[in-house]
Amino acid sequence: MLREEAMLRDDRGNGGGRRHAARNVLGEPLEICSIKPMTGFYRDGCCNSGREDTGSHTVCVVMTATFLDFSKSRGNDLSTPVPEFGFSGLKPDDRWCLCAPRWQEAFEANHAPRVVLRATHEGALTYCLLADLKRFALDLTRTGFGSYPRTPRHALRHR
Repeated sequence: MLREEAMLRDDRGNGGGRRHAARNVLGEPLEICSIKPMTGFYRDGCCNSGREDTGSHTVCVVMTATFLDFSKSRGNDLSTPVPEFGFSGLKPDDRWCLCAPRWQEAFEANHAPRVVLRATHEGALTYCLLADLKRFALDLTRTGFGSYPRTPRHALRHR
């Protein structure tokens, strides 16, 4: 890593030593949330977090019109472009690293957007319960290694 890159952030959490690979809420390596639009507190496509990220931009979500309206009503307009900051505004189906406290607030108000767990930083668990995030997960039905297959409905009836 270049020295300049290392100086951009200190996400070690312990004030020294080796940096740890970012982990998601499932304890796996953190996956990319979105590069179009480019997201993340560090605008690296991932919901990475560090001490400078006081808003905890750690929950990878898929935007909905309902959530965008809710967020705007709470003073955080994510849909209006702000060209001077290179922000084109979000629209439904865009993935975005959302502040964990905002997701929790939306969850409590029944307006939470769906979540991509594999791209949600473990730091989100400071504000959100894993069980709640899982209820809104889009990626728990993926098959293959590391997947969380759902029990077929017919199997539940015979228990």
